[in-house]
Amino acid sequence: MKILVINGPNLNMLGSREPEIYGSSTLLDIENELSEFASKLDNKIELEFFQSNTEGEIVDKIQKAMGQIDGIIINPAAYTHTSVAISDAIACVNIKTVEVHLSNIYSREGFRHNSFIAPKCVGQVAGFGKDSYKMALLGLYNSLK
Repeated sequence: MKILVINGPNLNMLGSREPEIYGSSTLLDIENELSEFASKLDNKIELEFFQSNTEGEIVDKIQKAMGQIDGIIINPAAYTHTSVAISDAIACVNIKTVEVHLSNIYSREGFRHNSFIAPKCVGQVAGFGKDSYKMALLGLYNSLK
């Protein structure tokens, strides 16, 4: 089972970026923990990680996943609230996708309460810090089995 984990803008700055909101783990820390979790869940899960600050690169990555990837976990970061293009790309490829967020987007500023991505996903996990990724993987794995 191949799972693509996509992280959007500014998530490459985790660990130093607003740790009171996003925690002190780096993106690499999260990727390593998720890989370890995946191997315990099922040693046949293959994770591919991708991070970009550019909307078009994320769209391209989603499109290239068609026929190659079984599921997607995406933290679109700020693009959650603005990107029809990423939402449309997810709809186009017809790959089960879970939206994930480190913080609870619904307890933050009002503009963060709207997600263009969630309606195209099988689920959304938000507010559990780095564990949100593990919850997303577990839900996606169970959905794909």
